[in-house]
Amino acid sequence: MSTVVAIHPAGERARLLTPRDDSLVREVLESPGVFGCAEGPFTRYRRSVRDLDDGSVEVTADFEVRPTFWGLLFVPGMRRALARPASPTPWWAPPGRLDLRSAQVLGLLCTISVVGGYLGTVITQTATFAAAEFDETTGAQADLLSGVRASIVITFVLSLLADRIGRRRLVAFAAGASCVATATGAFAPGLLGLGASQTVARGFAGALLLLIMIISAEEMPDGSRAWAYSVLSMCQSLGAGMCLWALPLADIGGEGSASWRILYVLPLLYLPLVVVVRRHLPESRRFAARHVEAPVAGHGRRFWLLAASLFLLALFATPASQLGNDFLRDARGFSGGGIAIFTLVTATPAAIGIVVGGRLADVRGRRVVGAVGVAGGTILSVVAFSSAGWPLWAWTLLQNIIAAAVVPALGVYRPELFPTSLRGKAAGAIEFFSLAGAVVGLQLVGRLVDGGWTYGSAFALAAAAPLAVAVLVLTAYPETARLSLEDINPEDRSVPAPERPG
Repeated sequence: MSTVVAIHPAGERARLLTPRDDSLVREVLESPGVFGCAEGPFTRYRRSVRDLDDGSVEVTADFEVRPTFWGLLFVPGMRRALARPASPTPWWAPPGRLDLRSAQVLGLLCTISVVGGYLGTVITQTATFAAAEFDETTGAQADLLSGVRASIVITFVLSLLADRIGRRRLVAFAAGASCVATATGAFAPGLLGLGASQTVARGFAGALLLLIMIISAEEMPDGSRAWAYSVLSMCQSLGAGMCLWALPLADIGGEGSASWRILYVLPLLYLPLVVVVRRHLPESRRFAARHVEAPVAGHGRRFWLLAASLFLLALFATPASQLGNDFLRDARGFSGGGIAIFTLVTATPAAIGIVVGGRLADVRGRRVVGAVGVAGGTILSVVAFSSAGWPLWAWTLLQNIIAAAVVPALGVYRPELFPTSLRGKAAGAIEFFSLAGAVVGLQLVGRLVDGGWTYGSAFALAAAAPLAVAVLVLTAYPETARLSLEDINPEDRSVPAPERPG
């Protein structure tokens, strides 16, 4: 529960007695000067307006907001906003108002996104240390990281099941199975064994992240899908950051030690959170509601557009991400602790790009935000891989901020462009093309570096792929901002859209 009391001059009285209807809450008049909540992310809400003897006006707002685990983060901003007359949308608030259910679902998805973020990054962060213990080359690391992509088979099977049995049950199953499978990597006798265990773990983790994306799109208001995706991406980044916090443990004992294995056991600590999410996360409204079984035919253009884009993006982004630690360790002489500090300093500000990108994608549109983020992030990444010393830090930080805007702007297209009955299988099938691009990129850059190319020149060659995506986004992508999923996918209009509780 939170209470805020504010005193306003008499001239504000008329505005204060007008029911709010902004991104935070839509009020309803309960009695003269007293307002309740008609719609908003509140378990309790009451605002009262009272005239004081000196002519000023006192506003008292009592409210409780409870997205699971995350509600307290929003209380300070809500206190400031609710103490004033209705005003423009605060920068941190969703462009489209969330109801109580949407807020609670988003909170649960944020929680499980933290888990998915750690599970999805641990092999990337530790591959260079495992290779050092087993005395393997950069090319062997590329082989390991490429081989792990076979996890797509597991991801795809679960995405098919999501369209048949629902999203909710598979979220908890995928998260729990990935935590356990990741822990087996601590016992790997070599890169081959590590790759085998993490192929299984990454398959479940990939399915988890796809399901989070789908549930979010199906639950969030039309004007806040990209914003919600940006919030989930930040939580996923928090989970990846937790892996970075633990990365200095991989350097205990010096070059070639086995201490990197500790990071594979840590995900077992997430299992209690998985249990909480399993108990409280509801089935998505759009899947639970009656919906048509749409045929695959007729969705080819959208499918191939996204498939080609993800292939080209992964060709550059995957080696840039997954060989980044090797670049820092071998080409720039960073230790494990130094890599952790560098990544935290340069990657944490990416939250700026994610937040701004998510809001702009909902308010201004996806295409321009996505194209600028792809082109700018790619060029700056090539510059960073060609740099050393403080310019390396500066270019990497700027690149992370600009490229982060791509995540909500383009990431939300995958669940948006397909009807409910195809949403899971389409997302899973498109992942095959992301996998193929990742493998091609890892092999290309890994072999070039082993052959004597610098990282900067290898990535300059690979940069042609994402720059082509920037052109595709501007010329071929549809604009989906502020449209309902039923407007984007007319097949789902043949049955009533799910009601949003007041």
